[in-house]
Amino acid sequence: MSILPPLPERLRPGTLELFVGQEHIRPKLENFLRAQRLPSLLLFGPPGCGKSTLALLLAHAHSQKVKRLSAPEVGLQQLRRTLADTDILILDELHRFSKAQQDFFLPLVESGELVLIGTTTENPSFSITPQLLSRLHVLRLRPLASADLHRLAQRGAEHLGFQLEPQVQELLATLCGGDARTMLNLVEYIAALPEETRTTQGIKEALPEIIARHDKQGDKHYELASALIKSIRGGNPDAAIYYLACLLEGGEDPRFICRRLILSAAEDIGLADPAALPLAVSCLTAVENIGMPEGYIPMAETAIYLALARKSNTAYAAYANALREIKAAGVQAVPLHLRNASTRLQKEWGYGKGYQYPHNFPDAWVDQEYMPAGLEGRQFYFPKSIGSESGLSAWWKRLTGKK
Repeated sequence: MSILPPLPERLRPGTLELFVGQEHIRPKLENFLRAQRLPSLLLFGPPGCGKSTLALLLAHAHSQKVKRLSAPEVGLQQLRRTLADTDILILDELHRFSKAQQDFFLPLVESGELVLIGTTTENPSFSITPQLLSRLHVLRLRPLASADLHRLAQRGAEHLGFQLEPQVQELLATLCGGDARTMLNLVEYIAALPEETRTTQGIKEALPEIIARHDKQGDKHYELASALIKSIRGGNPDAAIYYLACLLEGGEDPRFICRRLILSAAEDIGLADPAALPLAVSCLTAVENIGMPEGYIPMAETAIYLALARKSNTAYAAYANALREIKAAGVQAVPLHLRNASTRLQKEWGYGKGYQYPHNFPDAWVDQEYMPAGLEGRQFYFPKSIGSESGLSAWWKRLTGKK
């Protein structure tokens, strides 16, 4: 007796026309399907957004010699054996490979001997080596929109031979948080319920744990994450703890939460309390070492500390000011006296000439120009007299006369 595959697997689309969602990259997908040769790709997005489905669609449109593997379950020896008869390799969770394992693909991808389609839920800027990332076309996928989830719910119910009321579809769309796989699994679960219980109230009673974890006021995980950061920014530790608990009890990846806390420490607290950033980074390390469920303890400590800390966004604002200047006028030439004269010819050109070494002067500071020509005296950083930033910037204000 064969076991029936789960509904998401049975309804996995075999053509792009049947694929639901990701309209923002559909023109690119159509171009890849028409292309004579498929380039190596990286599909980046949250769980259940269609990464593996798209990888299979693109791969099978170009070759029959396709292999699909999961990075946590395969080593380099198995990979070498697998690639002997493979044109296109689909590697799920590519971010789980070490740097050395990722480097294994560099010559294969660069020479065109192998087409690699990796999938990842992690930001590739941090989880994929720059060398490999430069050889991949990155497609960023988004959580499915409510309308897409409704279409999937209807498709799943029709496949199973029953009807879902619009209110039930809306409830399921709220519960699954943009995840197509979760939506279809819920539809399959509901199909097994007695017909009279397939109402919003009946489903809430049949799925009490899911409702408690995911349906508080209909918030989706990204809305809760936004509320957490805004509560920290607003100095409300009680709200910060509440939204942290909502995220964790809703099944959010603790590493995602820790990364939000790190960004909040740098963006919203910044120089007003420089201890906030190393605390947030340490929180991520602690959670990775401790694991869950105990990992909530350092996260709670960090969230409360960040909420109570003095706030300054001057570092964030200073970078934005500098970026605005660069976008308007481009990157200007570095003054000659700030350039290192690494060769005799560079010394003849005047590199490094006239540079004054600050440590040779009182307070390790000397009045010399560091800005490119045309930007002399330009100020991008404007300190606030809040917390530690007041002391940090006091000497600078005294020596430079800036405010």
